[in-house]
Amino acid sequence: MAASLAGSVDVSALDGLLQRAGREVDQGLLPACQIALGFRGRLLASRTYGASPSSRFVIYSCTKAITAGAIWRLLGERLLERGTKVADVVPPFAEHGKGAVTVEHLLTHTAGFPGARMPDEDWVDPRRRVERLASWKLEWEPGSRFVYHGSSAHWVLAHLAESVTGTDFRIFVRDALLGPLGIDSLCLGPAPDDQDDVLDVVGVGDAMSTTELSELGGSIGLDVSAIGTSEADLLRHNDREVRAVGQPGGGAVGRAADLAMYYQALLANPAERWRPDVLAAGTAEVLCDLVDPMTGAPANRTLGLLMAGSGDSAMMRGFASTNSARTFGHMGAGGQVAWADPANGLSFVYLTNGLDRNPVRMGARGLSLSYRAGAVAAADE
Repeated sequence: MAASLAGSVDVSALDGLLQRAGREVDQGLLPACQIALGFRGRLLASRTYGASPSSRFVIYSCTKAITAGAIWRLLGERLLERGTKVADVVPPFAEHGKGAVTVEHLLTHTAGFPGARMPDEDWVDPRRRVERLASWKLEWEPGSRFVYHGSSAHWVLAHLAESVTGTDFRIFVRDALLGPLGIDSLCLGPAPDDQDDVLDVVGVGDAMSTTELSELGGSIGLDVSAIGTSEADLLRHNDREVRAVGQPGGGAVGRAADLAMYYQALLANPAERWRPDVLAAGTAEVLCDLVDPMTGAPANRTLGLLMAGSGDSAMMRGFASTNSARTFGHMGAGGQVAWADPANGLSFVYLTNGLDRNPVRMGARGLSLSYRAGAVAAADE
């Protein structure tokens, strides 16, 4: 029998996970990475490879769990409802047929405007921001299709939060969400002079050719036209002014340990920071099982996150066979991973500042790490 810690943690599995995480940094394939595991309310392990342990990373779409958590707070306080229409709070948003879009549509990526753009200069100017939101056009009827909204839906969510609280969304996240949880390295929009510990992002590896991508898509039913955000867009986050904007769909900065402990809070709901029914909708209930055109599998979207589900489709969502079907989380660009598993009390986060240009290699890395992380603790059920 493998050695264990506190009767439930497999030490050899943990050691194997840590070694796997550091391997590609040691081999020069990634500039740096950071890994953390939370377990039943405490930080189990945290390691940084290729950088100082105090380094913070740009956190791409794993940010969506933070923005969702902030919106859940507003739902709990009934400042918003799942069925609240954006246009009822922001009337100009109704232009171009968007009057039916609700908070739930935004959180489940069914709002109908996945490709809409919000330039940073528009976001920081209140008048231009509203004009931009009003100018967006629907691509289909809200609720009728799932297509991943990389940033568009979350710009709307942040504006809704500001509208009902009268508080800058970045400050609301700090004061109403992360601060009370004692999480201090995570933030949206660090000031330009408070970023010395944030690692720059670096593109790494050779990209797949167009032919290779097409062959890959055909072999596994993947819509390669839906893959990711461009490297140029992601590298913009090396600009301190861009980081300071605090993109709510993919612009947080922080350390893996604090994100892992944030997921511990989602498991435990300390002091009922979230109303239980709202938290359940975000972490335990599939609200959208429409097919994800990128993977060909049901989207399995909760009110803001992904649920693993069972079978091969769980892998298509970024989860491994060692995760229970109830595991919830969100992946991010570059192979970043963040999840929690209610079956064993584990939370797991992997961050890197290396943007791997090869989606197969990137996906294999995330699955390999999640597989090893899921094996660290035995399930209670």
